[in-house]
Parts: sequence; structure tokens; C-alpha cells
Amino acid sequence: MSAHLIVGPGALGRLVGLSLAKNGRVTLVGRRPLPVAQTLITPEGEVLTRSVPTLLLDRLPSLTADVVHLATKAYAADAAHAAIAPRLAPGTPLVLWQNGFDCQPRLNERHDGPVLCATTTEGAWLAGDDRVVHAGHGVTFLGDLANHHLPLARSLATTLAAAGLTTEAVPDIRIRLWRKLAVNAAINPLVARFRIRNGQLRDRPFRPMVEAVIEEVAAIMAAEGIAPPDGAGAAGWRVLVWQVVAGTAANRASMLQDVLAGRPTEREAILGPLLAAARRHGIEAPRLVELVRAIPDGPR
Repeated sequence: MSAHLIVGPGALGRLVGLSLAKNGRVTLVGRRPLPVAQTLITPEGEVLTRSVPTLLLDRLPSLTADVVHLATKAYAADAAHAAIAPRLAPGTPLVLWQNGFDCQPRLNERHDGPVLCATTTEGAWLAGDDRVVHAGHGVTFLGDLANHHLPLARSLATTLAAAGLTTEAVPDIRIRLWRKLAVNAAINPLVARFRIRNGQLRDRPFRPMVEAVIEEVAAIMAAEGIAPPDGAGAAGWRVLVWQVVAGTAANRASMLQDVLAGRPTEREAILGPLLAAARRHGIEAPRLVELVRAIPDGPR
């Protein structure tokens, strides 16, 4: 039975942890204690209660785990890793579940062991300290930035799939992270700025704003050598973004949830890498710059 540490027991962290607890030993690591009895509500309406203990991030003992899953927000990932890394056995695998493409390269260099990156379309939200709702099935892609650990990614993908989370090990996770970043940049900042649901982006005055952001993002992606899934250039990014908007029409994006709750947002993790790439390639991106300025960052 494998042992998993889930650092960052938010909605995604608890979804991953409670799913893995079906067949393995899971411990949550967070900033405050949570009830040991944790309930997972599946998309099919099943109510599954599992015992999952919590350790406090600022009072950690030596840690033993087969895999550590870092599921904090992107802005908290470096500090969380610094807290756990000295307490892990050398060579412990680390899985990064963050949005954007900001902390992944840094932690890939810092961590003493294999580092896998995950990008997922699983949907989840918290219904209290003891309950997480799996709002909709998605797909998770798993791999490492240098494609050195594909066997490990395949093994963990099998474990996650057995836990009910459809997962595929891939050799091109960097490209998939950039693709998700491109889609998030066209959706999350605008819905957070105007406090609307994703589906409202299809209406005026928001639709032209989305199209303008897609145009800037497509130019940056082309300069970085990142093609959309169908390889159709700017038109492909447009199709991909509007497909995601349609599929998540009723959703409140995570960045909007953070703004409404007065929490820090992931604007730097999502928009920062795009603007850095734009500067590298001499590309003007005024709409992305405007969005960075318009999104409140909230207290840290």
C-alpha cells in the first residue's frame, strides 16, 4: 500500500488525497488541523467518507512517503516546498499540481528527487472543513519537464486511474502546461476582473475582450514554439478557448473565487510567464499588462 503526502489540502488537494485513500495511505499537510473524517461527494452523487489525518506545516516531523503531492496555490508552492523538503528522505518523488508555469522550473531544480508536473481538468470545490465535492470528471496529464522519469509517471498515472482520476503519462508535459496557461490567461483574469461566470464571456462586451487576449497569447505561443492541440495556429487557440468556455459555462473560475474571498490570486503564475515570454521575443502585449494591473492581488 503506497503512502502519499498531500501538501495543500484545498479542493484539488483533498480530491486527490481522498481519491488515493481508496487504495493507499494518505496524510494531509496544511496550516491548520482538519477533521480526520473527510467526505468526498462524487459526480455520481456517492458519499464516501475516509479517515485522513492532518499534519501542520509549521510543526512537521520527519516525513516518510512514497510520493509527495504539492497542491498549494502557485504563489505558496516555494514556501511549502521549503518547509517539507528538509524532512523528506532523499529521492522522494514530488508531484506539482499548480496552475501556470511559474514555480515548476524552480522546484524542478531545487527538489532532491524526481519532479513530475500535473495538469488537470478535474473539477472540485470545498463544502466545509470535512467535505469536498468532485464537481466533474476530467483528465490529468503527468510528466516531467526533461522527460527523464516517464516510467515513474506511468506508474503514478496507473495509481491515480485506479483511484478514479483518469490520468495519462506524457512525454510533453511542458507543452501541455503552456497550453493550459494560454487557456487560463484568456478566461480567468477577465472573469475575475468583471466578476462573471465563464459562460458570460461569450456575450458582449466580454467576447471582443477574450478575442483580443487570444490574439496576444497566440503570438506569444508561436514565438515559444507552442502550438494548440490541432496545430492550427491562432485559429486553433480560438477554438480551444471557446470550447473550454462552453464546457465550463456555469463555473466561477478559481481566480474569481479568490477575488471574492479576498485571497491572493494566481495572476502572476498565469500572466507572469506570458509577459516574460513576450519581453524575450519583443512582443507587445498591452491587454495582458492591463489585466495584471486590473486584478487585485489580495492580502498574503
